[in-house]
Parts: sequence; structure tokens; C-alpha cells
Amino acid sequence: MVKFSKQFEGQLVPEWKEAFVDYWQLKKDLKRIHLINSENNTNNNNEQPKQESSFSNILSNSLRKFSLLGHQQREHKVIQVHRKLASSAGKGELYETELLEQFADTDAAKEFFALLDLQLNKVNQFYKAKEAEFLERGDSLKKQMEILVELKTALKQQRAKGSSPKEDDSISGTISCDEESNTDSAEQEQGQDTSTDEPEKNIVQLEECAKPDETGKSSLSSKREEGKFRSLSSRVINCQGKSLRVHIPLTNPTLTFSAITYLLWDDLVNQSSKKCGSEGSRLHINKTKLHHAEKMIRGAFMELYKGLGYLQTYRNLNMLAFVKILKKFDKVTEQQVLPIYLRVVESSYFNSSDKVLKLADEVEEIFVKQFAEDDRRKAMRYLKPTQHKESHAVTFFIGLFAGCFLALLVGYVIMAHITGMYRPQSNTIYMETVYPVLSMFSLLFLHFFLYGCNIFMWRKTRINYVFIFELSPTRELKYRDVFLICTTSMTAVMGVLFLHLLLIAKGYNSHIQAIPGLLLLVFLILLVCPFNIIYKSSRYRFLCVIRNIILSPLYKVVMLDFFMADQLCSQVPMLRNLEYVACYYITGSYKTQDYGLCMRNKNYRDLAYAVSFLPYYWRAMQCARRWFDEGHKSHLVNLGKYVSAMLAAGAKVAYEKERSIGWLCLLVVMSSAATLYQLYWDFVKDWGLLQFHSKNPWLRDELMLRRKCIYYFSMGLNLVLRLAWLQTVFHYSFGNVDSRVTGLFLAALEVVRRGHWNFYRLENEHLNNAGKFRAVKPVPLPFHEVDDED
Repeated sequence: MVKFSKQFEGQLVPEWKEAFVDYWQLKKDLKRIHLINSENNTNNNNEQPKQESSFSNILSNSLRKFSLLGHQQREHKVIQVHRKLASSAGKGELYETELLEQFADTDAAKEFFALLDLQLNKVNQFYKAKEAEFLERGDSLKKQMEILVELKTALKQQRAKGSSPKEDDSISGTISCDEESNTDSAEQEQGQDTSTDEPEKNIVQLEECAKPDETGKSSLSSKREEGKFRSLSSRVINCQGKSLRVHIPLTNPTLTFSAITYLLWDDLVNQSSKKCGSEGSRLHINKTKLHHAEKMIRGAFMELYKGLGYLQTYRNLNMLAFVKILKKFDKVTEQQVLPIYLRVVESSYFNSSDKVLKLADEVEEIFVKQFAEDDRRKAMRYLKPTQHKESHAVTFFIGLFAGCFLALLVGYVIMAHITGMYRPQSNTIYMETVYPVLSMFSLLFLHFFLYGCNIFMWRKTRINYVFIFELSPTRELKYRDVFLICTTSMTAVMGVLFLHLLLIAKGYNSHIQAIPGLLLLVFLILLVCPFNIIYKSSRYRFLCVIRNIILSPLYKVVMLDFFMADQLCSQVPMLRNLEYVACYYITGSYKTQDYGLCMRNKNYRDLAYAVSFLPYYWRAMQCARRWFDEGHKSHLVNLGKYVSAMLAAGAKVAYEKERSIGWLCLLVVMSSAATLYQLYWDFVKDWGLLQFHSKNPWLRDELMLRRKCIYYFSMGLNLVLRLAWLQTVFHYSFGNVDSRVTGLFLAALEVVRRGHWNFYRLENEHLNNAGKFRAVKPVPLPFHEVDDED
């Protein structure tokens, strides 16, 4: 049977861990009480005869048994819990326990109940704060839903009037400007819509008109106020003294340019006056934008429902923790404290309030009616998505393909050793044409394998990587899926290359040179395959992230985007191999086996410079975009780190092209500066280590791993792997091994360093996020009211 402490730790919300009952500390205090009681019992047994002790116990039990108020007297003489108002109004009621009779002189019992009161007050305050937050969000969503329903009604009315298909794309409707329909106090926060992979869309284009005055005249009251804009992503409109803001998030290139176009066009429109009827404000509704508004509100309802579920879990687990710890206390002290204190816990705010349950029912009702066409089962698939159970067949195939890969790898190494392909005086054509393909796939799937190891460790340490990366809980790759992809892919690669090497050994050189290129083409086709096979959602999410990285300045940067861009910074050798292989097969050099054609091309050599620092450039542009969106100067400091890496990469390429003393000195200077910069950022910013005033020397205060030595070892290993570029200077050779094999080994070390870095990077992100108690993503809403002071 699993202990409750294990169940409690496994079911609690990771981001709210500090807000839960500190069950483990309460158990430690109980152990102290148990040890004290054991010592007291031993001393009492030595001082008093057993008969007197047993007689006094029998006498006291008899008196309590025959007393009519014996039970109440026993309860009141053990403890008494007092309620009092907190000094600050936001904390509400506080509980304080007074110990009576034999507990009065026990310091350990006093400390236990002081901690127990502290935990109860903490749970009540946190629950009240989160409840108020979700209730406010629920009210905002209800008002947003009312506006959306009114807009959809206007759209249907316009269709009923017989509008032509061409007019359906831009339909005019009306919406009133009264208190109930337009008031929205939703807090606007940055984030992406979790219900769809598409970025946020600009929603509606409002053109507000004042209602007619007493003389029957009306005029346009919508105009831009000077000093009211912080960016091109919002538009403030006045109506009857109210300001409505339509947010246009600049999340992709289309919205970036469309926002500018919208404001310019709106300036031209506002130069002329317009009249509107007594119905209120006039809306120009775009059907597509209205659809995106509906998806944003739907995503917000889903996140709200998820948060309400977390809050119910928080209440149930804490209630169960109080029951368990009080039972243990009664067992240790042989007193009846449970019924007294449990009545207080049951009547406390976090257990007695039913506002969360009512709001959850309202959310279900709204979602079923508005987004599921009155189909409750369909609505529950969105609100309570069921995760697929992990199959044992996946584990079986992982083992099967892993064994096949190892067998093929051993066979390939033996065959390569027999043919002498990897010696310095080996077959030059093979090393120049086939080896880059093998190197590219090896680095790629090694990185992917390490990502699977990261997922395993994140889950084991309860780091909520799904929430941090904003992945879909039902579609994200499990670590077994990642291992299956790696083993299957590398088995196919090694099988094809082993067959190719075998054919070369038999003398087939002219007709088999296209095999490595075909292998690469097959993987590219599988990556963009439109059919719903082989993890389609994950493949398309990967392509979207790569697109966002390439167009970094024009896309809003989220955690997954810059995390993936960091991975590309460690895959520069793979990208250069990909560049060479693409050139070799696209130019048709494989037919003539002229592997030097690309190297003689000036455009190819210039492109090698670009490929070497493009990942750093993309990452630097992401830092610039985040600084533009968030305004934190730390992003500019991070941008400097990638600029130094770009300069070091350019110096390395130049030194490889022209091996002179000047380029060597420049390479050493630039690489040393970049390494120091990167080490500081790794330890201090990304990992949160090197904290001199921490309770853990040189580490942060909060650690996910119990053994501190792992962190010290990781810092040393990261330092050593960061210095792998020294091989470029010393050119150390490993016996008769070709230099390109040595280069692959060094590139693999950088990939290992990146995989090692990934765990601590997300650990720091998780701890910082948990410190803010964020368990659900804030979804921006399409309609907002802005105070005039703003």
C-alpha cells in the first residue's frame, strides 16, 4: 500500500506546492512528540509502580465514563481553537489553538499546533485569493460571451436580410453601448491561445458612434487621443464616456503589417464624420475575425475550467492531509484531538465555500450551449481531455529497434574497419559524400534521444514541461514516443548505410551514390507528410516552431520558440553538413562524384558563413523581440551573448578557410570572450546558480534534486564541454582516425552539453513560475474596457 505522503506529493499541483499543507514538516514534529512521550513514559515507569499507574488510569477512565458531560469536558480540556480577525483585511479570519491540561507544558505540542494553525491559515488565504481571481476571470468571460453572442446574432440577422456571398466576408451589425454589454474588466496579459496552434488574431474593427442627443443629431465620437498609445497593437475608442480597446497582438508578420495598415486606414476614415441610428454603436464585423474571437474565448473558458479543477484538487488534498495528520497525532498522543480540530477545518473558508463548484457548473453549461451545440459529451472532450494510456507495445518496439540498431552499428563499424573507410588515407569520395549524411543523422537523433531523457527527468521531478512549453496534454510526445522515434529512425539509417557500404565494398560505385540522398529525401517527405500518421500534430508543431524561428523578429516569442532556437545553436555542424549534402545532390555532383564542386563555388563558401551564425542571429532577434514586447533590459544583455557567439563562429569559419596566425589569435580572443559570457549566463541566469547568499552554498534556495553534488558536478561538466572549441586550435588527433570523425565527436559533446543544459534550464523556469503560483495560462480576451486615466 502506497503511503499517503507519496500519494499527496504525486497528486498536488506542482506550481502550488508551496501553498499546500506542509505535511512532511508536520510529520517531523509528530516524531519529536513521539520521542518525548516515549522518554516520559520510560521515566514514569521507573518512578511509579505499575499497579498504581494502572489503578489511576482505571479510576480516571471510570470517572469520565460516568460523567454526563465527560465527552465535552475531555474535548475542551485538550485543546481550544480561537478565531480572530487578522490585522490586514485581506487575510480574513485567523485560527489559533490553545492547549489545555497536560499539553500546556509540552513545547513540542505547542510547536505542532502553531505550525498546524499556520498551515490552516495559509490554505485559507491562498484558496480565498485564487477563488477571487477565478471568479473575476469568470465574470469577465461571461461579459465577453455576451458580446460575442450579440455579434453572432447581428451576423445572423445580416445574413437573413439576403446578403450576397461577397458581403459575407465583411458584415455590418450593431451593438449597444450600455453598462452591461460593454463593461469588461478582464486583465490583459501576454500569452497564446491554448486551444489552437494558431497565434492570436486581431478580432474586430469597431467604429463607435454616439447616440443621438435630444435634438436628434448625432456625430462621430470615435477619435484617437494623444498619448494614449504604447504600440500599434491597440486602438482606443470613445463612446458615451467609455473607452473600448480592441487589441491587435503583433504575433506574426501578417498581423504586424495589417496593424499598421489598419491604423493608417482608420486615420483616413476618422477625418470624415458619420451618422448612426438610435440603436447604438456601429460594428463592421469580419466573419473570419469573429471566428478567431470565438476561439480565443473558448480557450479562455477551457483554461478557467482547468484552474477550477486545480482549485478543487487543492481543497480535497489539503482536507485529506489535515485528517491524516490529526489521526497520526491522536495515535501518538493517545488523545481525542481529531473531532475538535476537524470541525474547525471543515467550517473554515477553503472547505465551506461553494463558489468554485457553482462557477464550474456555470462554465460547463455555457460551454455546452455555446461551443458544443448542446452536446455534453463533446464539451467534456474539450474541458476534460483524456490522455492516452501508454502501451506496452511501444516499450516492446523500443527494445526491438534498439537491439537492431546496435547490431547494425556493430556490423557497420566492422565493415568500415575492414574497408578502411575512416582512416586518413581512406576512400576520399566516401568520406566527402556519405559521411556527412551519417554525421547529420547521428547528431540529430542523439539530440532527440537526449530530449527524451529530459522528458523522463522532468516527469520524475514533477517539472510541468507541458505547461511551460504550452503543449497540448493529449498530443505532446511522451518519452517513450521519443525513444521509439529515435531507435526506429537510427535503425533505418544504419540499415541503409550498412547496405550502401556493403555495395561499395563489392565494387558498385557508379549506381549507388544516390542512396544517401534518397534516404535524406525520405525523411524530409515524412516530416511534411500531410496524412494523419507518424505523429502528425508533433511534426506540424515542429515546422511551425522552425517557421517562427526563421522569422523571429516578426513573431511573438514564446518559451518553446526560444528553447528550440537554443537547440539549433548546438547543431551548427549538422546544419553545415545539411548544406553540403543539399548542394552535392541538387547540383548533380553525385553523378560525376565531383565532391569539390560545391567547395569551389564562391556562393557556397559565403553561405557557409551564414549557416555558421544563423542560429545565433535568430536567437539574438528573439531577444530583441522580447525586449520590444516586455521592455526588460536583461533581454538586451542576453542578445549580447549571442552576438559574441556569432563573432566567434565567424572567426572559426574564417580560420578554417585561411589558417594564419592572425585569424588564430582572433579566434582565441573571440571564443574565450564568448565562452566566459556563456558560462556566466548558464550558471547565473539560465540555471539560477552561483547564489552567494543562498542557504545552499553556490546554489539556489530551491532545488528539485535532493543531492547537491549533482549540481556541482553539472557546473564542472558544463565548463569542460564549453571548452571543446580548443580542439580547433590544438588539432589533436586520435591515432589514425580521420579528423572528420574527431569533429563529429566534438559536435556530439556539444549536443550532450545542450541536453544536459535543458534539464536545469527548465528547472529554473519551473521554480520561477511556481513562485508566482501560475498553474493555468492567461489567455487574452478580444474585447476590453479602458479607463480614461489609462
